[in-house]
Amino acid sequence: MKILIKEVQQNEVITDVLIKDNRFAAIGAGLDGSGAEVLDGRGKAILPSFVNMHTHASMTLMRSYADDLDLHEWLTNYIWPMEAQLDEEDIYHGARLACLEMIKSGTTCFNDMYWHFHGIARAVEEMGMRAMLSSVFIDFNDPAKAREQQELTEKLFDEFRQYPDRIGFALGPHAIYTVSKESLKWVGRFAEENDLPIHIHLSETRKEVDDCLTRYGLRPIQWLEKIGFLGPNVIAAHTIHVTDEEIGILVRNGVKVVHNPASNMKLASGSFPFCKMQSKGVELSLGTDGCSSNNNLSMMEEMKLASLQAKLIHNDPTALPAHTAFEMATVNGAQALGLDCGKIEEGKLADCMLVDLSNHRLVPGYRLEDDMVYSADSSCIDTVICDGRILMQGGYVEGEEAIVTEARTYKKRFQ
Repeated sequence: MKILIKEVQQNEVITDVLIKDNRFAAIGAGLDGSGAEVLDGRGKAILPSFVNMHTHASMTLMRSYADDLDLHEWLTNYIWPMEAQLDEEDIYHGARLACLEMIKSGTTCFNDMYWHFHGIARAVEEMGMRAMLSSVFIDFNDPAKAREQQELTEKLFDEFRQYPDRIGFALGPHAIYTVSKESLKWVGRFAEENDLPIHIHLSETRKEVDDCLTRYGLRPIQWLEKIGFLGPNVIAAHTIHVTDEEIGILVRNGVKVVHNPASNMKLASGSFPFCKMQSKGVELSLGTDGCSSNNNLSMMEEMKLASLQAKLIHNDPTALPAHTAFEMATVNGAQALGLDCGKIEEGKLADCMLVDLSNHRLVPGYRLEDDMVYSADSSCIDTVICDGRILMQGGYVEGEEAIVTEARTYKKRFQ
């Protein structure tokens, strides 16, 4: 399969881009498009598509369901009770809605943590996206529940190979307050034995830190290092309430950190210490979190919020510039997941988007990257390609009407 994008702007230069199978085969003027599907790139620019590094995709079904609440009240009194009523088919429909929303806002890959692995995997496979899907692990310090979760993790790991290689497998221990010490150690061992990433919420709230200090006499990151959990395969979401010593621990262990500014602000979890993290060399990427705590999956909004928040809390207008935000939303996430994408270069995986340079939000057009961070929205995106396959063209995703119609039925069920 070949796609030739003719006369598209890349880095201020008009060029052609040839995609063969699932990679960028050639970039240059006057490329031969024999046998290729030809896309007219005139008036458009090609950019790497986004990698959303922390999601609970099927929580699209809970968008605006329980807002303006404290994190722990939100989880225990609203989210977990509702989640208990959802089966795999429900999760499938929620994930399809999430995939649709992400595609329409330029995201082609996401790092997810949610129940009913196969429901999400089916949706990702059908929608043509990439995803790293976590096998969620929560045991609430119950040994019987821990054994059940271990068996489920092993089973899912054996079964996930039925899906295309666009779909990866990760371990998803929810957090230190929902997973026992023994289970966290088991997760660490299983991940090491099978060369798997670990996706976990970490130091998201002051309560999490205070409870850990009370129970173990250590802060969360200190305690996880003590039990041998941390390593370069760990992807930690939020990671807000950290000391300088803990930042050093993250760097020493190669832990990847995902900043989620919209969710952090909405739940009043705290302000992410971007400048300290960056100056110490922590590997940073961006995520939206789920639609119940954001309430959307737009990485463009996330880039802008991350940049503005960093400038405000550090009282420095040069903090987290647009270029850095764009890299956090694209290549940094790809690298954290071990993916060969995030850049428009020959040989890279063909994940990209075409933005409409005539869109009012991109005019007059001094610096496209700045526009994408500070002024763009999903209306600017015309075409989205993932793994060499067109997922959206002319702002339309095939079958989007049916996805939206099905998702609407959940309002009647849970209202």
